[in-house]
Amino acid sequence: MSGGILEGKKVLVTGVLTEASIAFATARLAQEQGATLVLSNFGRALSLCQRIAKRLPQETAVVELDVTNTEHLATLADRLREQGFDRLDGVVHSIGFAPQEAMGEGFPEVAWEHAATAFQVSAWSYASLTQACRPLLANPSSVVGLTFDASVAWPVYGWMGAAKAALESTSRYVARELGPDGVRSNIVAAGPLRSMAMKSIPGSKQFEEAWEGRAPLGWSVTDTEPAGKAVVALLSDWFPATTGEIVHVDGGFHAVGV
Repeated sequence: MSGGILEGKKVLVTGVLTEASIAFATARLAQEQGATLVLSNFGRALSLCQRIAKRLPQETAVVELDVTNTEHLATLADRLREQGFDRLDGVVHSIGFAPQEAMGEGFPEVAWEHAATAFQVSAWSYASLTQACRPLLANPSSVVGLTFDASVAWPVYGWMGAAKAALESTSRYVARELGPDGVRSNIVAAGPLRSMAMKSIPGSKQFEEAWEGRAPLGWSVTDTEPAGKAVVALLSDWFPATTGEIVHVDGGFHAVGV
C-alpha cells in the first residue's frame, strides 16, 4: 500500500504461527501499511511460520530464532543482514511460553525450573531480543510486546501471569535505557483471544465469559485485528513521544469493576 503509516519501514515480527494470532494480524496490517517484513520462529514452528507467511499479502523472509539459544541471538543481526535488512525500524515481540506445570492452581507449589522457563521465554527474551537487534535498530525505532494485563492475579494463569508482570517491567527498563538511542518500547495488553497461547491455558473459557459480560465496548475472542492495529500504530511515527507504556486493547475491561 502506498502512503501507509509504515511506508518504507523494515520490521521483524516474531512468533507468527497461525492466522489466529495477534502476530499474524500485525504482520498482515503492517504490510498493508507499507512495511517490509521478516518473520521468525523456530523448531517445529518454523515450517508452520514459513507456510503461514505465504498467506500474507507479500512474500516474506523467515529466519530461525529460538530466544533460549544464545547462538541464535548472537547471530541474529548478521542473519537479518543476509536477508537484506540493513536496519530495523520496528521489532514485534510475540513470544511467550510457560510449561503446563507452571499454570493452573497450586501457584506456590510450582518448581523453580518450570517458573524459570516462563520467565526466560516470556520476559527476559524481550530484553535479549532487543539487544540482539540493537546493531540494526534505527533512530527512531519501536519495539512492541504483547501482554495479558498483569496488574491483577487471574485464575489458572499461574506463573505465566507473573512472567507477564516481569515482561511489562522489562519493557519499562528497555524504554529507560534505549530511549537516548531513539528506541521506543511499549506493550499492548489484549483481551482474551482464541490463539494458540490462550488455548494452552487450562480453563480459559472463564476469561471469555467474563469479557462478554463486562467489556464496555464488547469483545470478540476471535478478532485479532484491534490488537494488531494497536501494534502497528505503536510501530509507526504516530507515537513519537510514547515509551514505557501499556496500551489496553480489551474493550475497556481493565477500566471497570463488577
